[in-house]
Amino acid sequence: MRAIGQKLARLQDRGQKAFIPFITAGDPDLETTVRLVLELERAGSHIVELGIPFSDPVADGPTIQRSSERALVHRYRMADFLSAVSAIRQCSAVPLVLFSYFNPILQYGMDALARDAAQAGVNGVLVTDMTPEEAGEYGACMDRHGLDTIFLAAPTSDDARLSKIVNCTRGFLYLVSRAGITGAQDSLSETLAPTLERVRRKTDIPVAVGFGISTPAQVQAVWKLADGAVVGSAIVAQIEKHRGDPELASKIGSFCRWLSSR
Repeated sequence: MRAIGQKLARLQDRGQKAFIPFITAGDPDLETTVRLVLELERAGSHIVELGIPFSDPVADGPTIQRSSERALVHRYRMADFLSAVSAIRQCSAVPLVLFSYFNPILQYGMDALARDAAQAGVNGVLVTDMTPEEAGEYGACMDRHGLDTIFLAAPTSDDARLSKIVNCTRGFLYLVSRAGITGAQDSLSETLAPTLERVRRKTDIPVAVGFGISTPAQVQAVWKLADGAVVGSAIVAQIEKHRGDPELASKIGSFCRWLSSR
């Protein structure tokens, strides 16, 4: 069992659920990203998703789109993001997931990316526009280098497609709480529970739920159903709000402690 699975198994043994924050790497800059990840771990995060900024983030809402725009201003390359992971690894063993579109991976070279990401200390990769039907070479490549391949499932995924998704997934399954793009919502979708029930009939792999989770009550509601809660836009919005503040990292840490308060 790899690092992500080990972390989730230990939580399950203790009767606990995972808090999984998402931040965009390079927003507001990579030095701050390193500090943010270390603060997120201190704040009780169990796995951290690092979004790779992309010029056409079609699955993302305006909050994360703006964070990508802020990061892209620096003209960082994939190698810079992997160097940031290496810097994180000097101080932290928190499992890290690269959250990307396929284009940046293809431009870097898929095998080279898998090799270099694993060497830097990445534990898993989630490619938002990678479908299970096209994932054979991708999955085999990541597996050769010890990286978990995390796939998205949605309420619109029928049973046949769920079977394909779970067969490709390693580490945990990311269940999108509703159809549409990322972004904070006032309430969770009524489709979440029945979708999760269908997933549970297909696999015993841990399931984390994301998209639209923005309050402690929503985190708690997800924890009652799933193995982990992913919070992205709400955290990224706080980074946007406090950018330029020398206390940015500590404020994000406090926000995450509030979100995950039990």
